[in-house]
Amino acid sequence: MFTGIVQSKAQVLSAQTKHGVCQLCIAVDKQYAQQIELGASIAINGVCLTVVEQQSLDETLDKIRFDVIDETLRVTNLASINAGDLVNYERSLKVGDEIGGHQVSGHIHAMASVTQIENIGDNRSIYFELAPSQQAAYAKYLFGKGFISINGTSLTLGESVENGHFNVHLIPETLTRTNIGDLEVGDNVNIEMDQQTITIVSTIERMKLQLG
Repeated sequence: MFTGIVQSKAQVLSAQTKHGVCQLCIAVDKQYAQQIELGASIAINGVCLTVVEQQSLDETLDKIRFDVIDETLRVTNLASINAGDLVNYERSLKVGDEIGGHQVSGHIHAMASVTQIENIGDNRSIYFELAPSQQAAYAKYLFGKGFISINGTSLTLGESVENGHFNVHLIPETLTRTNIGDLEVGDNVNIEMDQQTITIVSTIERMKLQLG
């Protein structure tokens, strides 16, 4: 379980496929890599991945490796990352940790593309469109002022929500701490819908069917 509060941006060192598995290696500041055990869960761009190797690179950075299977590559933007790219990094939630954002599972529902970017002073509004093939299944979970996770970042939906199109408003801290601030028109992002919203919508749909 994660909170959607990205701890750091990590740099991709390599993403190479060997024996049908993509070996993804990242470099992250040591302060965010302390006491990580093999098998631990870390969210990379919002995707829950398992640590398979960790080693020190220098006095400030550690290398962490994950094995990413085909299905994960198919449904997320991890398939398109390259060496040098920056990814969002969040370690899994521990008992007693503060949930500053909202509960995020690390299981991606859909992808969306950036359609428009508006800068307003130091703030920014970004507009997205769900992949057309996924709109029928997931657009119903988008509500103005509702929660959404974009590349693992907990955000509140803006006022512009319609037919799979939506926007978010970003403050300077979010733009600096996460790779959301690096997005350009046409880029794809990982989307995880709010589980509570999914539960409510699904319950209402079942009740309507039962009532005829």
